[in-house]
Amino acid sequence: MRLRTKLIWTGIVMVALPLILMIAAYGGIARLLFEGRPTYTPEDIPSLLASMFIALALILIITAFLLIIWVREGFFKPIEALSAAMQHIKDGELDYSITPAQKEENEVTELYQTYEDMRLRLKESADEKLHHELQNKELISNISHDLKTPITAIKGYAEGLLEGVADTPEKQMRYVRTIYNKASDMDTLINELTLYATIESDRIPYNFHVINVGSYFGDCVEDVGTEMESRSIRINYSNLTSPDTEIIADAEQLKRVINNIIGNSVKYLDRDDGTGVIDIRILDEVDAIRVEIEDNGKGIAQKDIPHIFDRFYRTDAARGTKTGGSGIGLSIVKKIIEDHGGYIWATSHEGEGTCMHIVLRKYLPSRTEQEPGEVMVQDREKEKEKKKRRQK
Repeated sequence: MRLRTKLIWTGIVMVALPLILMIAAYGGIARLLFEGRPTYTPEDIPSLLASMFIALALILIITAFLLIIWVREGFFKPIEALSAAMQHIKDGELDYSITPAQKEENEVTELYQTYEDMRLRLKESADEKLHHELQNKELISNISHDLKTPITAIKGYAEGLLEGVADTPEKQMRYVRTIYNKASDMDTLINELTLYATIESDRIPYNFHVINVGSYFGDCVEDVGTEMESRSIRINYSNLTSPDTEIIADAEQLKRVINNIIGNSVKYLDRDDGTGVIDIRILDEVDAIRVEIEDNGKGIAQKDIPHIFDRFYRTDAARGTKTGGSGIGLSIVKKIIEDHGGYIWATSHEGEGTCMHIVLRKYLPSRTEQEPGEVMVQDREKEKEKKKRRQK
């Protein structure tokens, strides 16, 4: 029963009961006076009235007592329990929960439910804060480790050049190439850390434009080809879309995605004999394009595939020096692709290689009256709505 109903009934009982008793008493006296009863005489009226008033007082006291117990059990006691629970929250005890003694829905049970929702939200927020702090500590540890490794290598190879250890042009070139590669790894790591800070605040700067698929990805492959050649890795590129195929994208951020995936593939190729291969394919999917980046590296275990896009997740817990990394690269990739209104997934077989699949919508001529940025905002909102419906 709701508290409003209880108060109404309490008022009715407190007013109606004395009236009923007074009417009953008055009726009994009237019958005695006007009808006459052999049992009572007019001289008995004072004592009868006194008895009736005593009975009325007792009934009112008992009624008031029962009403007080009823109100206390239904209102004051739950409020006291809720006040004690709030004190536990104040003291930081977020695991303290309370459940209403009554199963029926009323203001008290609603208040309990509000408290429980607040407690769970506070607990979730505290757990997320703790998890975030642990992640930041892990990130700092990872970056310290991954910066120290290339710096040590650069310092060692530079000392070799200064001291004349590299006494042939071939050896000197190999030393310089190694220094360049290690410096590139450091630059990539620092860029990932900078972008991670923007992801945390959800403020990745985007500058969307309509870009031609063939020319854009051709330039990306050409840019990365020189570095892959220096690492004895062969790049195979094929574009199966029509020459006029266009997408709306931020050229710089999308290039970051391509470079990040290729860089991740290079880490796990583990081939120094010139047999490392990365295939880049652009496929036509009617109203979208699919970008496939496949390598012939050591692959990813099936148990790890669902988690590789999670922030800070690493498949190599031992953190070998050759496969170092912050553990945020693929999470950044996923964030950028989703902000472009697309989606990404991976397929892999251990010992054979890994393939990253990226799907991006084509630019439709019917949208020419809109700015590219507006189109992307609409697409991102639609993707969010679809994602919410799939989760439900």
